[in-house]
Amino acid sequence: MGAQLRVYKRRIQAVTATKKITKAMEMIAASRIVKAQRKVAASQPYATELTRAVTAVATGSNAKHPLTTEVEAPTRAAVLLVTSDRGLAGGYSSNAIKAAERLRERLASEGKEVDTYIVGRKGVAYYGFRERKVEDSWTGFTDNPAYSDAKSIAAPLIEAIQKETAEGGVDELHIVFTEFVSMMTQNAIDDRMLPLSLDEVAKESTRKGEILPLFDFEPSAEDVLDALLPRYVESRIYNALLQAAASEHAARRRAMKSATDNAGDLIKSLSRLANAARQAEITQEISEIVGGASALADATAGSDK
Repeated sequence: MGAQLRVYKRRIQAVTATKKITKAMEMIAASRIVKAQRKVAASQPYATELTRAVTAVATGSNAKHPLTTEVEAPTRAAVLLVTSDRGLAGGYSSNAIKAAERLRERLASEGKEVDTYIVGRKGVAYYGFRERKVEDSWTGFTDNPAYSDAKSIAAPLIEAIQKETAEGGVDELHIVFTEFVSMMTQNAIDDRMLPLSLDEVAKESTRKGEILPLFDFEPSAEDVLDALLPRYVESRIYNALLQAAASEHAARRRAMKSATDNAGDLIKSLSRLANAARQAEITQEISEIVGGASALADATAGSDK
């Protein structure tokens, strides 16, 4: 019994230490969610106004540009997948990867070749393990992205959309990331960045009661779109990175809270088993003492006779 009690005590100590770690990680993730939410909110007005400006330029001119012009028969698409650098976040990265796989299958069914770009070590590891080609990848900043990170990601994507498909270019740009809805809800979604769907933007503006601004283009609409193209792609990627970071922190907080609660339940269960083992040990010792005393009494009574 003594050996079994020691085993239970060692397990309780190990689980208690794990509980302290998961509780600390839960608190850290919770504190980072608020900062990430503020960054998302701060980036939204710029992205919204930039989209409206691009839409106004495109609708107010006859300029043909990769930013707004649909290709009649697109044959190649680029997909940017945003995952995390670290684990312990539940199904956060796996959900984004599954969404990217569904998008890839849909594009392939439409007869399009897919070039994959990945953010985060989890996505890189997934594709590397399966020996699948990745055009480019970026790691080391998923939990706290900066605008400079979005610029470095956007550069090869902009270069690809500006090239002809025969020269290695693409006709469409898609991004897969995890949208932050609330502390409890984060959805892995795919969104087409380019070409920009002017009809959808116009409908959204009409729904909100907004009026698209009127601009004079200097020197020309094409030059304005050339200047806006990198800004638009960078802002969209930056907003997606910020939403993904907030989602990652929320998923990690939820996963660590679940781990902490499970550790607490396991400690209670082990404590009950340890108490039962201790009681059994005490009962056995009492039985041995009583049995020994009874045997001694019987032996003494026999010698008196």
